[in-house]
This record gives sequence, C-alpha cells and structure tokens, in this order.
Amino acid sequence: MLCVVGQCNMKEMIDKTQLAEEKQEFPAFPYEPYSIQIDFMNALYRFLDKGGVSMLESPTGTGKSLSIICSALQWLLDRNEKVNNNSGSSDKVVVVGEEEDESEPDWIRNFTVSSHYDANTNRKSPFRVKKEKRDFDARKEEEVSIRKQEAGDEANEQEFCLEEYESEEDSSSSSSKRKPVGGGFYTSSEDEEDGSDEEEGGGGLKVFYCSRTHSQLSQFVKELRKTVFAQRVRVVCLGSRKNMCINEVADVLKLGNVGRINERCLDLQKKKTSLASKKKKNLGTNVKGGRTKALSCRCPMLRKQSLQREFKAEILQQEAMDIEDLVQLGRKMRTCPYYGSRRVAPAADLIILPYQSLLSKSSRESLGLNLKNSVVIIDEAHNLADTLLSMHDAKITMSQLEDVHSSIESYLGRFQNLLGAGNRRYIQTLLILIRALLKPLATSDGNLNSGNSGPDPSKSKPCGGCSMAINDFLFSLNIDNINLVKLLAYIKQSNIIHKVSGYGERVAMLQKDPTAHEEMSKLSSFRAFSDILVALTHNNGDGRIIVSKMNSSTSCQQGGYIKYVMLTGAKLFSEVVDEAHAVVLAGGTLQPIEETRERLFPWLPSNQLQFFSCSHIVPSESIMPIAVSHGPSGQSFDFSHSSRSSTEMIQELGLLMSNLVALVPEGVIVFFSSFEYETQVHTAWTNSGILRRIMKKKRVFREPRRNTEVEAVLRDYKEAIESQRGAIMLAVVGGKVSEGINFSDGMCRCVVMVGLPYPSPSDIELLERIKHIEGLGDTESSKPCLTLVDDSYYSGDVREGFGVLRSCRRRGKEYYENLCMKAVNQSIGRAIRHAKDYSAILLVDARYANDPAKRTSHPSSKLPKWIKDHLIYSTKGYGDVHRLLHQFFKHKNVQKSS
Repeated sequence: MLCVVGQCNMKEMIDKTQLAEEKQEFPAFPYEPYSIQIDFMNALYRFLDKGGVSMLESPTGTGKSLSIICSALQWLLDRNEKVNNNSGSSDKVVVVGEEEDESEPDWIRNFTVSSHYDANTNRKSPFRVKKEKRDFDARKEEEVSIRKQEAGDEANEQEFCLEEYESEEDSSSSSSKRKPVGGGFYTSSEDEEDGSDEEEGGGGLKVFYCSRTHSQLSQFVKELRKTVFAQRVRVVCLGSRKNMCINEVADVLKLGNVGRINERCLDLQKKKTSLASKKKKNLGTNVKGGRTKALSCRCPMLRKQSLQREFKAEILQQEAMDIEDLVQLGRKMRTCPYYGSRRVAPAADLIILPYQSLLSKSSRESLGLNLKNSVVIIDEAHNLADTLLSMHDAKITMSQLEDVHSSIESYLGRFQNLLGAGNRRYIQTLLILIRALLKPLATSDGNLNSGNSGPDPSKSKPCGGCSMAINDFLFSLNIDNINLVKLLAYIKQSNIIHKVSGYGERVAMLQKDPTAHEEMSKLSSFRAFSDILVALTHNNGDGRIIVSKMNSSTSCQQGGYIKYVMLTGAKLFSEVVDEAHAVVLAGGTLQPIEETRERLFPWLPSNQLQFFSCSHIVPSESIMPIAVSHGPSGQSFDFSHSSRSSTEMIQELGLLMSNLVALVPEGVIVFFSSFEYETQVHTAWTNSGILRRIMKKKRVFREPRRNTEVEAVLRDYKEAIESQRGAIMLAVVGGKVSEGINFSDGMCRCVVMVGLPYPSPSDIELLERIKHIEGLGDTESSKPCLTLVDDSYYSGDVREGFGVLRSCRRRGKEYYENLCMKAVNQSIGRAIRHAKDYSAILLVDARYANDPAKRTSHPSSKLPKWIKDHLIYSTKGYGDVHRLLHQFFKHKNVQKSS
C-alpha cells in the first residue's frame, strides 16, 4: 500500500530508510496492524519526540483513532520512564483525595470525607464503601426542601445593593492580584469555579485529546478500551453541563439552550449569606472584601464533598469511562459528574475533551487545565481554523440590549441613593454605551452616525448588514473615549450582572409577571452584552463588526443584531502552541496544508511543518466512484444555485434514486446541501409519486434537525437494513450524519452526493472571512483588498456575493472551494470503514464530470487521493452508470457468497 509522506516545499520529508531505522514497537495495538498503520504510529511517535506542530492525515476508516492511542500513549509511558527511572512511575496510581482541590467553590471545601462509594461491586476497589439509604420519602423531602428554599428566600432587597467601588485607582490596585480580564461572562460564580491557581497532582506530562462532537469522543473511548492503556493510564473524559447534568429537581436540562443551562448551574451554586454577614460586608469600602459565611448550595448534587471525592477516586480506579459512564456513575452515587470529572483532571494522564474546552483560554482557566510541556492532539481538524474563529464570535440582539438597558435603569432608579459615586459613575457609563449600541439598530436608514462614514440611506436595502473595523465602529458611535478594559474589570469585580438581573427577577416574581419563569433570559442578555464588550477590546485587525437591522416590512430577520466576527486565529492558536510540547492536527483530509498554516500558524516556516499522509487500506476493487452527469431520461444534472430548484432537476434526481434503490443492496445515504433543499426535494417527490416508488423498494428515513433525535432515527435505519428490506437515508452536508458517524458494511453500500455544497454567498460573515483570507500574505497594506459593495452596507443579495467572489484573485476563491470540497470529503467518508468493506460513491452533478485537464480548478482535484485515483469522470450516459454499478455489486455478491 502506497504511503506518501510529505509534500514539496512544505513538510518535513521522512524517507523510508529513516523510518525503518527508527521503528518503534507498539505492543498495545490489539490487532495485526496494516503497514500504513505502522507508518502512521511511527511518524506520530517521532513527531512527539521532536515536539512542535505536526499534521497527520489518514483517511477515515483506516484505524486512525487506534493508531493515535497506541502511538501517543506508548510515547507517554516511554517518556515518563526516561524522566523517572522508577519503573512504577508509569503505573496507575490511585489518588485517594487527601489534597485540596481549589477548583471547587468554598462550600465544597468546608466538608470532610465521611465515606466512600463502590460504583460496582464486581470491580476491585481498595477501600470499603458506606452505602447511604436514600428511600423515596427522603428524596421527596429533599425536593420539597429545595423548592421551599428557592421560593422562600427572604425578600430583602439589600442583598442586591452593590458594595462600594471607590475609584479607578483603587480598583486597579485591588485587581492587581486578580486574573486578567478574559473572554467570558463575568460573575462571582464563575470565579468560584475557576481553579487554575491550584493544580494538585497535575505537574506530570499529559496527553490532551480533543475532537468536535460528543459521539466522536465516545468512539475514541471505545477504541481506547480495546487496548491495555485503558487500565495502565489514568483517563478522564470532560464534557459539557448539557451532557452531564443530572439535577432533575431543578429541571436544568429542560432549559434546552446550552448558555441557559450553564447560567442555571452557576445560579444554583450561589451561596446563601446571612444578614449579619451582609451588614458586616456592607461596611467595607471596596469589593475585595472578606468572604461571607456560606450557608448552603441549592444543587443537591454538589452538597457533599465526600461524594465528590469518592467519585474522583472511583474514576481513577476504573478503566476508561466515557460521558455516558460518568453520568451513570453520578446518578448511582447521587453526585455531580460534571464537577466530579473536573476534579480528576489534575491527576489524569489522558484528558479527553471537546474542542471548545481546550481551544478557549477562558475555558482552560476555568477547568484548571495546564498545557505546559504536554501533548495536544486535535482530531477531525479539517475545519479547525473556522471552528476556532467561530468560538470567539460574539453577538447581541436588539431585544437583548433593550433588556439590559431597562434592567440597569430600573436598578439604578431603586438603588441610586444607596450607591456610592464609583458605582453610579460606572453604571451611567454602561447606560451611555448601551444607548450608543442601540442607535444603529433603531434608526430606520441604517446610518451609524451623521457623518459621511455611514452608508447612503438611498442605497439601503432590507435585511442587509453593515460591516466595519472595530475602531471605525467605536468612532462612528462616539464611544471611542470609553475605557472598555476598565469597564469590563468593573463588571467582573462588582458582580453587577448578578445583582441587577437578580433584582429584576425578584421584581418580576413579586409582580407575578407571566414572563418571570424565563429567569435565565436576563442573565443570557447580560452575558451577550459582556461578550460583545470583550470583542470590542480586540485588536482592530483581528475581526469585523457586523450590524444587521430588522426591517418591519420583511420577514428575513427576526430582529436586528450586532455581531463581532473573528477573522484571524493565529494569536489564539499560538497560546496553545507556545505552552504545549507538541501540537498534533489529525484528520481524514487536511488538504490544503498551506491554507491551514497561513491561518493558524503563519509564523512557522513551511519547511518546519511536520506532515504525514497515507493512502486507504481498502483495495481499489472495493470502491466504485462515479461522476454522474446525466439522469435516466438524459437530463444533464446541474445543482448550481440558479438551477437546483427547478422541477426538471428535482424530478430527474428522483428518477435516478428510483433506479438506484432497485440496484443497490442494503443501505443508501443521500447527502443534500441543506435542510431546506432536502425538504424541498422530499416535498416534490411526495407530490409527484416518486417517493412512493422509492418506498416500494426501501424504507425512507430523513435526518432530523434536532441532534437529540438522530440516534433514534439511526437505530430504525439500521433495523430496516437488517430486516433485509433495505433503507435510504436523506441526510444533510454538515449535519450530524455527515460528522463522526460510521456507516460500515450494509449501513452504506452507496453514498450519493447531490451537487457541490458551496456555502451561500449571501452570508456576510462568510464574505468577511473570504476578504480577509484573500489579503493574507499581502505586505502592501493591512486593509482588505476587496470591498462589500461600498464596504459598509451589504444587502444579503446572492448576486452581490458572487460579485465579491469573482473579484478574488486566488486565496479567497480557493478558500470558498475548499469549504465545499471539505464538506464533500467529510460526507462521502462515512462509507468504507475497514479493509473488507465496499461501497459505491456517486457524485451527482455535471461539474464533477467535466474534464479536469480543461479546468485550472476542478472539484475532483480536491477529492481524497484514494477516491480521485479511481474516479470515473465521464460516461456515455446513465446506461453506463447503471451497468458499472450492476457489475460492481454482482461481483461483490459473488465474493460474499463464496
């Protein structure tokens, strides 16, 4: 099997003789490895030894995850053995938990260990466990107590009054020992969970593995369990509150939205304080006063530190556990798995976590993660740059701004006479700032100011957007003289957000406001406001501000908003690279490498980027990739933006699928460019009777929009295939089905890609990124080389978006094409998951079939090599396609039966 390592001028070349000389042993690999897997593991081991940034490309279905596990963890054990000659240093160590964990709130540290819990009596445990009796009456009493405590808090408005904030000088001196202002939501509750100062047991070398989705992390743990490393190294899996919360009393998960779940969790951890403590505290002159007496935490899953310690000890004693296992253990022990797993991180050798938790500095600090001299492996890194940037976007709607403004005004009206001069000054500044931000959203003509920097009202169009640099935005609103850094420090240190929102909720509850049950909405609004303020403190060239107005005469916008779009991830990524010993980007398709380098680590010379790539383990006779240019009736397939909605095109596609379901055995997956287009096609097929014809041969399933419903649909899809009837899945590029789900064997005997899924050029955020990328490498000017109409107003018109794309010279166009083809490659990679698997791959659009020699940029040039080398570009018509597929599956059926 061909193994390609390195590319011209770009990557470190590793000749095969060198690989042979430096070959390592990987005894933990549970099977006889293929040659490309051995090469992959050797390359990764060598890259980890050398350190720095490296990229490893291995097609989906080649055992990439298992290769990463066996190579990276073998390197970890070998390195630990070199550093510490004590042979037991790499053995599993049980940390009983005598040390304090500062990552938890004060109320947790006020308790002592009272008992231990054995999660599974069939598993060995070094300690005996006291089992507490929790019968139905006790649980009922606990629920009633919680509800009374939440509803029966004393109506003392004094608790909402801000402590004195003396002066800017005093605040700066008092904050000198605090953490610098970050990109998060500034609340005392978040400070309490920020445990980066104390890292008990966390000084050793660690491997951080992160991926995009929850299902991908779970799959990685399953692969890990196939090896001896599941018992030899200490492993913890970190997840979100949405996936790990088990508090059923407070109905946290019913909130649905991730942000509101987080806020509810933090709100439940707010300590009750006695009135005597408050009076003493109010005598102070600065926010940095002594701690008040903690009475209780309102979350029943976080009341007993002893259970949290037992949870930690149990995880360290068991083999690798995924999120589901941790949640199950938490339910059994009646303690929070989210915070319990976080306690394990300092003692773990391998930490498995989502992208967001590792790539965000504020999240790393909150979780207490220290990347110093450790290894960071980022899997599914094909869209890493865009994912990193989207994590740092910020958006606030007009309704949220109005909510924050009215809340602060109401608060100031009630407490103005009780507030000191410092608080009044900062609150007035906040009101001035909010009114300024509301101005461009409230004006009817879209002008940001009365000067000539704004757009001409006569050019205004509905549903458009205003795009400008940060400094231009601040100047246009006359708020450039406000010190946003000090204002953010005040928001964080004064805890004004919880004071104001808490007072507003109390008033709404006392007035029996029907909207009072939306208690987290105010916190969400304040969070959005805080995030947009942080965005306005970024460097001027790091991103763009987009102002989108609501026009009452149109339905394309539900409301106006202000959004910050981050454009460069180099600085953000450098924070990870500078700390870690090695950073590894892994994926099935990482091309084009140069684009990734320019966007994430432009400081790294091309010849210092270590790169490895290999071919697929599947033999060429097991795949049948065909570019399908015409349908059964001879209609040419053109799914471009202007033609895809035509009745003729949709009906021709229906005829193609009617033929395929009779020809292809077992499962077929069809990928559409969007949920909207899939709905349009499904409706048309239903009305024309085509869907009924398809269903006579196979059951039809549709990918649901809600991620929570995907698992049930996939289960039914699999059952239909196993029942011998077969099934067809209508899926969406970029949806859950196209990311991280394996459709091996009969689950996908044919994958159909309908058209080229280019993102919509009407997206102003996309066009801003295209503008930025087009200007990368230009030394003449730091300004974008393109403009959006007049560089200040964009109507959202598709034709104008295409005009911008046509203005691109090279980089912008390539980025736009790469977005499309990365999505194609990710989708078609769901099929063929092991060496004995087989599948047909149909690329349905005449643009795939055009002669690549006649085009400078052909879609097929960006396909994976293992597909591109065997792609049948042209056929005489659908008859040829039908004949090729018939022969392919007939041959495979003969092999299967023999």
